Amino acid sequence: MTTERRVLVHADRAALAGSVAARFLTKMIDLLDEQDEAHIVLTGGSVGIEVLAAIAALPARDQIDWSRVHAWWGDERWVPTGHADRNEHQARDALLDRIAMPASNIHPFPASDEGLDLEAAAQRYREELLAAGGGDFPTFAITFLGVGPDGHIASLFPERDGPRVAEPGVIAVHDSPKPPPGRLTLTLPLINQSERIWLVLAGADKAAALGLALAGAAVADVPVGGVLGTKRTVFFIDDEASSEVPESLIAPTSYWTGAMDQAEWTVGED
Repeated sequence: MTTERRVLVHADRAALAGSVAARFLTKMIDLLDEQDEAHIVLTGGSVGIEVLAAIAALPARDQIDWSRVHAWWGDERWVPTGHADRNEHQARDALLDRIAMPASNIHPFPASDEGLDLEAAAQRYREELLAAGGGDFPTFAITFLGVGPDGHIASLFPERDGPRVAEPGVIAVHDSPKPPPGRLTLTLPLINQSERIWLVLAGADKAAALGLALAGAAVADVPVGGVLGTKRTVFFIDDEASSEVPESLIAPTSYWTGAMDQAEWTVGED
């Protein structure tokens, strides 16, 4: 099956967040016209949370029937409920507390104060996902991902076991190189079952990871290089993050199509 990877460049961080927010609302309106419900996966990080805040700031947010949208997370830090470092906490502040999404549609990872160890917490989230999908994992319509300067996505870090896990699911991370060492994360095969994966990254410190990902670096070394949605994968970046990508590939409408080991770029719209 042919899928697509695109790179869309924005002038600066603010333009990036605003553009992704507008695209998200437009796509959600279209999806909910076609299907009963939609599952989305949220991310943390400064740019990811800026996108959520930009969604909340747009009047079009009220055109979405949020009762038909389920929110999940790609990963979470192993800290207590309500901790400022939790992706869930930040997402609630930026967006979820500002829209009419039922509490039952919000699916945070377990927290460290819920009486579970990391392995049990991973298993519980896996079971929650399977229950929502009627015995299989739900189809994620849109999965947001941030990208670290080292090329990590979710809590799948280079030179760790996480990126090498071959099965869709949820895993515990005990040795994160970024604090805290304990994390919970979706595996790359489950992330790649998403219909659309939107990677949002800004800053010159992300340029090398982006360049390596587009050049086909090994997934174990640059996990973001292994990301590929079933319909489309889009890198939404600012100008600074584009500095190590050839100019011919970074026009605002440039995108890559085909299998991950090909190198054909063409022009099109998201």
